[in-house]
Amino acid sequence: MTVYTSTLGGERFRFDSLARLLAAASPERSGDRLAGLAAGSSQERVAARWALAEVPLATFLTEPVIPYETDDVTRLILDTHDAAAFAPLAGMTVGELREWLLSADTGSLAAVAPGLTPEMVAAVSKLMGNADLVAVARKVQVVTAFRSTIGLPGRLATRLQPNHPTDDPAGVAAALLDGLLLGSGDAVIGINPATDSPKAVRDLLELLDGVIDRYSIPTQSCVLCHVTTSVDLMERGAPVDLVFQSIAGTQAANASFGVTLGRLDEAYEAARALDRGTVGRNVMYFETGQGSALSADAHHGVDQQTVEARAYAVARRYDPLLVNTVVGFIGPEYLYDGRQILRAALEDHFCGKLLGLPMGLDICYTNHADADDDDVATMLTMLGVAGASFVICTPGGDDIMLNYQSASYHDALYLREVLGLRPAPEFEAWLASIGLLDERGAIRDVSGAHPLTAIGRELAA
Repeated sequence: MTVYTSTLGGERFRFDSLARLLAAASPERSGDRLAGLAAGSSQERVAARWALAEVPLATFLTEPVIPYETDDVTRLILDTHDAAAFAPLAGMTVGELREWLLSADTGSLAAVAPGLTPEMVAAVSKLMGNADLVAVARKVQVVTAFRSTIGLPGRLATRLQPNHPTDDPAGVAAALLDGLLLGSGDAVIGINPATDSPKAVRDLLELLDGVIDRYSIPTQSCVLCHVTTSVDLMERGAPVDLVFQSIAGTQAANASFGVTLGRLDEAYEAARALDRGTVGRNVMYFETGQGSALSADAHHGVDQQTVEARAYAVARRYDPLLVNTVVGFIGPEYLYDGRQILRAALEDHFCGKLLGLPMGLDICYTNHADADDDDVATMLTMLGVAGASFVICTPGGDDIMLNYQSASYHDALYLREVLGLRPAPEFEAWLASIGLLDERGAIRDVSGAHPLTAIGRELAA
């Protein structure tokens, strides 16, 4: 195993493995300090970055941070590596990759994506400032489709999240109607169910499917249940559009979620066979978030951002419609404050897009974190500039079921207005057809007489 060294200010720093070097080079975050992986000082962090900048990219193919023999995510990363796509970068170091990324165009970034590994993109992100992460991510374009097309230039989609603590249809309907009237829902209408019971999940799926069909809404639904529940419901004829699963960057962490690559393969094939899409066939929806592997004691001594990037290799295998990182949801034990949450959001978005994924974010924080709504506004604005494919929106920015703070439907309207962004094209045409867009293309303030308000009355009844 290679030992890495760097001398800074007359002091020599030693890093006994590539994993240790990556961890020491990471920006400060509470999770890495909790795990005993963080640099011991700012001097050590800078020294680690100097050493990391000199590491050849090819090293990541010969020195896996988690052993090939014991981890199926490592095997997935190395066995599916595209050597031809990697060839233009093969002679570069991590530092040289940073310079290349900042000058590369959109086509070049797309061409090398299959040749990049998660560890490579995690490494280069550690050498980049926030502005660098925004500048490179903005150039990457990843387009996916099911009933709406996500990721086109100049567009920002939203997940409408009408959660309710008891899955009450009237409560779900109120939040759903609120979101639709404010132009939300083109990425997906997605509910986190209060229970994972197949009956409760099916009831919610049928509720959403009925609304989408009745009002001819060009979007897709998803009830965020465990993948095994989705497979069972598909076998029983339930109206499943997207298959959801939380994923992580190690075999052990995925096992803590009760999921394997084989099970995901089965779900992917089942959803594709249903052929419910109209403009595309991307059928998977994944959520990730820094700290999940650490919380399961399944990180193998690898820093939480590098492990998070490895989760994107799992997602990439299934050509998903949507991937989002829930950056602040896991709590201050892993991302302590608004500054750390912002940095993680920019890293995750950058790494995911660079690997070819349709990245969105739940820009959020828990109530015991050192963050507030101004942090949400800052993150939302920066990720909008960075070209996020979609963001998650909740009524009033407050999820009353999961008990955390996120972006609101109004926040998405703010971002579209100030950055000149528009909804997904199919959804935008639908909004116009039902009179919800004014002559400027902005959401119209409608009265209670609008036909959509019948949703609330019908479902409440």
